[in-house]
Order: sequence, then structure tokens, then C-alpha cells
Amino acid sequence: MDHLDKLESQSIYIIREAYKQFKDIAVLWSIGKDSTTLMWLIRKAFYGRVPFPALHIDTGYKFKEIYDFRDEWSKKWGMRLVVGTNEQSRNSGMGPNAGDKLSCCGQLKTDALKQTIDKYKYRAILLGIRRDEHGIRAKERVFSPRNRQFQWDYKDQPPELWDQFKNKQQGEQHIRVHPLLHWTELDVWMYVQREHIPIVDLYFAKNGKRYRSIGCEPCCNPVDSEADTVDMIVEELRTTKVAERSGRAQDKERAYMMQKLRALGYM
Repeated sequence: MDHLDKLESQSIYIIREAYKQFKDIAVLWSIGKDSTTLMWLIRKAFYGRVPFPALHIDTGYKFKEIYDFRDEWSKKWGMRLVVGTNEQSRNSGMGPNAGDKLSCCGQLKTDALKQTIDKYKYRAILLGIRRDEHGIRAKERVFSPRNRQFQWDYKDQPPELWDQFKNKQQGEQHIRVHPLLHWTELDVWMYVQREHIPIVDLYFAKNGKRYRSIGCEPCCNPVDSEADTVDMIVEELRTTKVAERSGRAQDKERAYMMQKLRALGYM
């Protein structure tokens, strides 16, 4: 069993354990490389199907390529797609150019996610975040409890020693489950390479630029790169010193801001 086999095996175990414990569950699908890899693992875990809804939080500002990919592959994979939006905030004009990034992400992403979870009564959500993405995400647990308001107390996290996960809810807790927490960016791309996982074209270089992290179009900038194939991306990541999220809106990426967003329920 090689490195990728071990990562795959542990993630599939976590996915199956989450589904066993929480039947009212969904997977958050941002359409990025990590959440699409998670979707691939879920399909492996359940023999080609996704037995629970795929939840996409739509701010209204995503790249066209993201919407096209979502619609195409949700049909091909036979997923139950749920699109969550904060209609009130969108109708009031909230967006990347209206106010600060904390307010925009808070209303169009965090509040939209909370509203959708509350509407469909999901007891747990699977997400494709990784510890190496951001210092604040490194504080997460595989099974991460939130309170009734979906808020995360990063100072009060259950220990997870020797892969013993605290996968039981207490009272009205909501659980976030992170099956890719132990993966790295390079691991994900090597797995995409091995498994031939479909990926949004935005990740591949055009005219010397490509996106390493994708989300809302106004908040993402491409980085310098000539990597226009998965093989070239893998080779690039072996040597690059550029941070993965360097192309994202920097006021949101600062440690304090990201920690505040996540404490309020951000992905």
C-alpha cells in the first residue's frame, strides 16, 4: 500500500463512519479540486454513488466555469444537488464590492450555509478542507463540533489521538466532518493524476497564468505558471514556494480574519 492508498483508505473510513453516525448528512461541494476529490472518494466509498445531497453554496459571483462544471458533473454522477443562497443579502446588493470581505463572506457564504443546514436539518456536513491550506484550518479536527448557532470554538476541540474520533453529537451540536484534513495540496493533485479525476479548467495555465485556489471571481487572482496539465501541476508543486491561497483576497486571508470567519461558521 503506497502513500496515496493510505490516504484514500483513511478518508473512505471517515466518510463511511460519518454516514453511519449521521444519516441526515450532506457534502459541501465548492467545485474546487479538494471538494471534487472528496466527491470522488465518496463515490468510491459507496460503489459509484453519492447517497446524500451535494450542497453548493452559491454567492452569485462564482466563475462561469464553476457553474458549468457543477451542472455537468452533478448530472453525470447522479447527485442530488442542493444549491444554497442567502437571497435576502443578495437582493439587498451585498457582494465583493459592497462593504468589507468579512461582511460579504459572512452573509453570502457563512449565513447561506447556516440557513441551508437549518432548512434541511442536516446533522453533519462533509467538507474538503485540509490542514496545510491555512494556519487556522490546521486547528481543526476530523469530527469538529459546532454549537446550535454553528459557531466553532477553536480553543475547545476534542483530542483525536490514534485516530480515535469523537463522532457523537451532544445535545443540539452540529458536526463538520473533514475527510481530507490529513492530505496536502500535492497529495490531492497526485491523486487527481492517478485517478483521472475531472477538474475545472481554471486550474490549468493559459497565457502564463493559472488559478491555484478558486471561489468567487472578484476575489481570486491567477498566479504565474506554465502548468497546463495535471502532470505539470504536480511537478510545479514539488518546488514552488508560492502559497496556495496567495491569489485569494488578502484581507480575508489574514490569520485573524480567517479565524473570525471560521469561528462564525465559515467553511
